[in-house]
Amino acid sequence: MSTKNLEEEADDMMMYCASCGTAEVDDIKLKTCTACKSVRYCSVKCQKEHRPQHKRACKKRAAELHDEILFKQPESSYEGDCPICCLPMSLDKTKSTMMACCSKVICDGCYHSNVVRITRGSLEPTCPFCRHPAPKSKEEEIKNVIKRVELNDPAATLQMSIRHNKAGDYDGAFQYAKKAASLGDAGGHYELSIFYHEGTGVEKDMKKKVYHLEQAAIGGHPRGRYNLGCEENNNGRIDRAMKHWVIAATLGCDDSLDALKVCFRGGLVTKEDFAAALRAHQAAVDAT
Repeated sequence: MSTKNLEEEADDMMMYCASCGTAEVDDIKLKTCTACKSVRYCSVKCQKEHRPQHKRACKKRAAELHDEILFKQPESSYEGDCPICCLPMSLDKTKSTMMACCSKVICDGCYHSNVVRITRGSLEPTCPFCRHPAPKSKEEEIKNVIKRVELNDPAATLQMSIRHNKAGDYDGAFQYAKKAASLGDAGGHYELSIFYHEGTGVEKDMKKKVYHLEQAAIGGHPRGRYNLGCEENNNGRIDRAMKHWVIAATLGCDDSLDALKVCFRGGLVTKEDFAAALRAHQAAVDAT
């Protein structure tokens, strides 16, 4: 049977309840299986009755759908672009600054240009993005960040998590990271993976660690992707590990490129694939 015929057959199956065969007509509305999205049911009763024969295929298809999302190459890292010059942000945190007033992360080049503008014009220090007056003290800076947290700003929330972590308040740091992750921040998911790995502020949980690494990786977090590759490698799934490292190297992750070098020397990566990863990595680094 051709691929086209298989697709048509699958489409036809979605028009009927997988358990009783009831068609979706008039007042009959079918609901799709949320896990595999490959079958539909007319009622909860039919779904429960069909579960024993559908369970294995459902898990297999759900895993396939998950991997399609997990191994999709992100267009850019979660750092995104500088909101002023629109160039990709460096993965090196020392080359950027988060503004407390608006939570925008500014590249060093734009930050320095703003300092020069203020100095030459003898102006009052302001944010290079929103032009809000710069905080005059550490206390005022923290108050500004807290205001952004109250507005559900994920970047500010993650920043508070990092601040609390550095101060030794691991429970507070965990709660802020949890909130940042709930707001869709890849950095928040990455921080949670560390908490669950080290057991600081929360009990160790390797399953939750991997879950948050996956969410961080999907969100374009290179370090999260690299760590996920290490997890796969430690579990003997080298093929999956290399996929993660290739994706992370393409985003500019140095450690992932180093891991691929080791694989290349061991004959696990072809010369062509390693060369492609090397070029993509260099392109990502040059763009920042």
